[in-house]
Amino acid sequence: MQIANPIYDVVFKYLMQNNEIATLILSTILEQEILSLDLLPQETAVALEKRTFIVYRLDFSALIKTSAGEEKHVVIEIQKAKFAADIMRFRRYLGEQYKKAFPVEGEKAPQATPIISIYFLGYRLDHVAAPVIKVLRRYYDAATGEEIPDREEFIESLTHDSFVIQIPQLGPERRTATERLLAVFDQHRKVEGDRHVLDIDEEAYPEAYRKVVRWLNGAVSEPQIRRTMEVEDEILAELEDIERRMVGMEKALEEKDQIIGEKDRALAEKDRLIAELRGSR
Repeated sequence: MQIANPIYDVVFKYLMQNNEIATLILSTILEQEILSLDLLPQETAVALEKRTFIVYRLDFSALIKTSAGEEKHVVIEIQKAKFAADIMRFRRYLGEQYKKAFPVEGEKAPQATPIISIYFLGYRLDHVAAPVIKVLRRYYDAATGEEIPDREEFIESLTHDSFVIQIPQLGPERRTATERLLAVFDQHRKVEGDRHVLDIDEEAYPEAYRKVVRWLNGAVSEPQIRRTMEVEDEILAELEDIERRMVGMEKALEEKDQIIGEKDRALAEKDRLIAELRGSR
């Protein structure tokens, strides 16, 4: 079965706007039951060399049930990155999230709701090969080193858990439920000559996950989605060209600085020799 490639923003957004599928994906990644989920769409217009395109930031307000059986409201933010330089965008956006207060059912005023970040990376990290990385906080008594099981609103509101998914590291080895579900992102399944489409064996997926495959299969025949993927390719090529030019400029500046440094050292050596000659007269 052929499916639209969810590494593209337009397909990813199409996927996550289906509440049932978004709930399945997020609950599988978080390994926690999601009792309710509401999409809080964010989009920003970005100008790029006479062109404007939209960057989608997906935020969800969720009621989850913890492993201890407690219910709590959280904000789940999802971001995708194609370049390592996107880390600065993540930091700025996370700062914006901490400034916000979100409405919570049953509360009169918006609350400083805990944040869970999920990052889908289109590139490999330098040192960690695991396709799915969990960064989970723990409380410890600094004196004894013992873990503290209780949770405090103050700490929960100022720190957050994160999940990092390296899309290029997803492959045939599917050790967990999360890796089995996220196999729909496996870029090794690209159709030859058309990177917009992945060739998926639906029978290889557990029945509970096949709804994701079928939903993405529907996106293949959507002309608007196809056209938007082509635009994303063009924009990505422009961004890569800009990045290459910036690297070239940085290299040129480094070489210029090196030449200036060598010139300064030569002048200093010349001054030293002149001083020695004068001293020997």
